[in-house]
Amino acid sequence: MTTVATVLRMLIRACAVVLVLLGILFWTGNALGLRPLHQFLGFVLVVSLWTLAVLAARAGASLGLVAGAAAWGLVVPILGLAQTSLLTGSAHWVIRVLHLLVGLAAVGLGEALAARVHALAPATRPQAS
Repeated sequence: MTTVATVLRMLIRACAVVLVLLGILFWTGNALGLRPLHQFLGFVLVVSLWTLAVLAARAGASLGLVAGAAAWGLVVPILGLAQTSLLTGSAHWVIRVLHLLVGLAAVGLGEALAARVHALAPATRPQAS
């Protein structure tokens, strides 16, 4: 279980780096044709977050953390897909910043879930003979 949690944690981190870099490109008006890639990686991040939530629940993590991460996983794509129609005009930067913060919070929740899985996993040290 800890190996899967580690892989998911690394996947979330990798997605986050690429997503932020793509977001910067979009904010500067560049590479707008890569939006489908950005959306796909966002969904990969969310599915990874949900999978970590399931692993954390099975490991015995707090129900609040697990439920919060699962719910947050719904917020991320809803905001991401709706953001172009929210607060349009000169104030749209607020939605962009909110989208960034919501995404970073998802990454933080993924980190917290992975940490809980590792902390709650039974010791896997080799037995001394």
